Amino acid sequence: MRRRNWAPATAAVLVALAATGGVVAVSDGTKATPAAQGPSASTATVEQGPLSAVVSLNGTLSYRARSDGSPYSVINQARGTYTELPEVGAKVDCGDVLYRVNDRPVMLLCGTVPAYREVHEGDVGRDVRQLNRNLHLPAGKAFTARTKAALKQLQRDKGFDVTGKLALDDAVFLPRPVRIGKVAGELGGSARPGVQVAQATANTLHVQVNLDASQQGEVTKGDRAEVTLPGNTSVKGAVARLGRVAQAPEGKDALPETATVPAFISLDDPDAARGLESAPVQVDVMTKGVESALSVPVTALVGKSGDGLAVELVRADGRRELVAVKLGLFDTGGGRVQVEGDLRAGDSVVVPSI
Repeated sequence: MRRRNWAPATAAVLVALAATGGVVAVSDGTKATPAAQGPSASTATVEQGPLSAVVSLNGTLSYRARSDGSPYSVINQARGTYTELPEVGAKVDCGDVLYRVNDRPVMLLCGTVPAYREVHEGDVGRDVRQLNRNLHLPAGKAFTARTKAALKQLQRDKGFDVTGKLALDDAVFLPRPVRIGKVAGELGGSARPGVQVAQATANTLHVQVNLDASQQGEVTKGDRAEVTLPGNTSVKGAVARLGRVAQAPEGKDALPETATVPAFISLDDPDAARGLESAPVQVDVMTKGVESALSVPVTALVGKSGDGLAVELVRADGRRELVAVKLGLFDTGGGRVQVEGDLRAGDSVVVPSI
């Protein structure tokens, strides 16, 4: 299981207890010490079971892009004048018209290999394989007669010249259907090959958070998360991926250890955040924690003289005694803390009365 240094948390608990007059002195930190008898007390049960820690982060709700968070670039290969451009926020599917140059359509096709040549019957390659996928044909690497016939039908449906071949300036290949995030081209402006006409993202909302050095070893792919949206509504999610490149803060006085790594949270129900383009959110990530731990409520902890903490154990005959404990993982969501000491699951410990 993952271990953490809980000294700061322990000190904070001691300060809080001292402020409320709850510190109890224990002369020997290694043994249970009898405590004075008092009136009946509120108690809680020592439990054995899983604990999870919560890492609270500030995040940004936005549309998903590349694995590093950068958008897709829509690179034009046509020459002429932009006569139609997409609007920011427009959703474009594979096979749809993306924009027009000289009133000729340029369509979006889905694939990871950028258009770099004209392809026609007899050609072979990865670019042909992804064209076949877009045409809903077996994903072979060869441009066959079936490819030509299916491409002619697509050209006919989308208003292209029906040629049966795919010219370099007929299509832009991007990995998936997209949402337009920014338009760089200007309507009526000059369209030149190799120039960016727009930026795009996937049409799926997600949340980006930045992990500092102390959190990068705690948060892992698959950890569950709860995202609090503007308006105080919540949606469940999970850590979908972690960035590989640390982002250094700006400024000459910035320290290397303050660099952060991006993490991306997918939402179980993205529709719950529809209507939001970009928004600050609060994210609580539940880390894997401990599968089986002995734990008590945090409120059961009392300070002992010198250093460390204890709990007040209530025996079956009603006798109370202080038991020194060592702390492990804090389950901040459940209000419990892992303890090691002369305790067993099912024991009763004193907690403040409500």
